[in-house]
Amino acid sequence: MRRIRITLSYDGTDYHGWQVQPGLPTIQGALEAVLEEIEGKPVAVLGSGRTDAGVHALAQVAAFTLSNPIPLPNLKKAMNRLLPASIRVLHVQQAAPNFHPRHHALGKTYEYRIYRGEVCPPFERLYVHHYPYPLQVERILELAPMLEGEHDFSAFAAADEKDALGGSKVRTIFSSRAWLDGERLIYRVTGSGFLKHMVRTLAGVLLEAGKGNLGEAELKAFLQPGCGLRAGPTLPSRGLFLVEVQYPPETE
Repeated sequence: MRRIRITLSYDGTDYHGWQVQPGLPTIQGALEAVLEEIEGKPVAVLGSGRTDAGVHALAQVAAFTLSNPIPLPNLKKAMNRLLPASIRVLHVQQAAPNFHPRHHALGKTYEYRIYRGEVCPPFERLYVHHYPYPLQVERILELAPMLEGEHDFSAFAAADEKDALGGSKVRTIFSSRAWLDGERLIYRVTGSGFLKHMVRTLAGVLLEAGKGNLGEAELKAFLQPGCGLRAGPTLPSRGLFLVEVQYPPETE
């Protein structure tokens, strides 16, 4: 038996997120269907996290165990031959038997893309949030780093079935930056982990700041433990990309 780690990229437009859901197309479901065909029996695939419906990934990490002795280069070819064109396996490697793509992750980087041009090109529309209206971009660039550090991000999280477990909503943001790239306004954030809809809500709050609807004091208030406020809005999923998952060197 081999523990296999893969890095994959996907266009999340037509999928109901990562996690298997009965009767709905998901990334995990597509991978498990293909691996069952290769292995001849069901194969459980674990991911570094659950991307929401419509969210894209440039480099998601997943892992599974196979008894099939197929060489790794051939496994990569076979998976890409069988998978939909919207999901591509970029890299395949053997991992330690206990490798877990979520538990061993040190951090993740996400990027949210906002298109600022008056007319959104048709080939951009599925991968950006179009906002062509007046915006104080400098305010967004200035406030984005304020999200760095260890904070209670309860105000930025959507209701989750995991809430019943009473887990902490404290997370550490290592880097939070925004910049202009042509007609795109890019927000990129790296953290120890993220709550449900958290990144899209962070981007939404920064967009509200750019509209002039909130400032430094209001942003700080959202980060106070037990503030009782709900930050927002939560921007559409199509503008969000999982860029990278970081791991300790010994797992590489």
